[in-house]
Amino acid sequence: MLIAIFTLLAGFVVLIGGGELLVRGAVRVAERAGMSQLLIGLTIVGFGTSAPELVASVEAARAGSPGIAWGNVVGSNLANSLLILGTASLILPMVVPRGPLWRDGGLALVATIILWFVASTSGITITIGAAFLILLCAYLSYAYWAEKTQPVGASALHEKAEALEVTDTHLHDEGPLWRSLVVLIGGIVLIVAGGRWLVEGAVDLARLVGMSEAVIGLTVIAIGTSLPELVTSVIAAYKGASAVALGNVLGSNIFNLLLIGGVTAVIAPGTIPAEITSYGLPLLIATSVLLMIFAATGRRITRWEGAILLIIYVAQLVYNVVAV
Repeated sequence: MLIAIFTLLAGFVVLIGGGELLVRGAVRVAERAGMSQLLIGLTIVGFGTSAPELVASVEAARAGSPGIAWGNVVGSNLANSLLILGTASLILPMVVPRGPLWRDGGLALVATIILWFVASTSGITITIGAAFLILLCAYLSYAYWAEKTQPVGASALHEKAEALEVTDTHLHDEGPLWRSLVVLIGGIVLIVAGGRWLVEGAVDLARLVGMSEAVIGLTVIAIGTSLPELVTSVIAAYKGASAVALGNVLGSNIFNLLLIGGVTAVIAPGTIPAEITSYGLPLLIATSVLLMIFAATGRRITRWEGAILLIIYVAQLVYNVVAV
């Protein structure tokens, strides 16, 4: 068991470290190539910060472990909406712009409902995966247009990029192009290696402790791959940037569902484990609705509402470990 735990932890460290290098290298290369900061923020940052979750799910799908792959997608969004928003709201109550909340939060909610419906009926197909990826491209196009015409906080993807700016002071460090390429390639190598170790450790751990792979994906893997978003949102909250913290979470949720879910469906279509269709996805739908109610009633997420979100997250963790 110690070997499985060590492999799992090593996978987390290498995966997250590789993701950070990937984003830095990609942003610097894109800047040298003349891409606008807006386009870099909406695409490079969004894709790069989702790379750890993407690689973990893809590796799990390729290894024949759909429970880990889809558990990571659903569990990461639960961690974002309950753990991260709850923690950030305790630090600083979040002021919530109603427009972005309904648009970006609503998109994530609709995508979750679609995923739950198809998973519960026909199963996940390549067509569904392609549709999610097309929807993501459409949303990116809309976000780019919106930022050009309404340049102040028009989309969650903009706030996600702003969150990274707040927390990563070395993001735009200047240097020769070759150094940026080395950082980029090194990040890719590390996240691939880390993803493999993570999945290997998770599969071994699930087998040794008698826990299903879906539960491991919903809990251990999801928390581990969500750590960068947790750190980013907490730092943003400490610095008084509550809207940035919320946008970071909503943007991550959209990328998790549409990018990671879409790629996973294309690579490994099939059925989603019952623990996720009967428990994980319904809980995520209920959580999304509750979050929108909290935010819409007072246009803010208060400290006591953040505490409720954290209590729900801890309760579902206990339920996962004990009952599922």
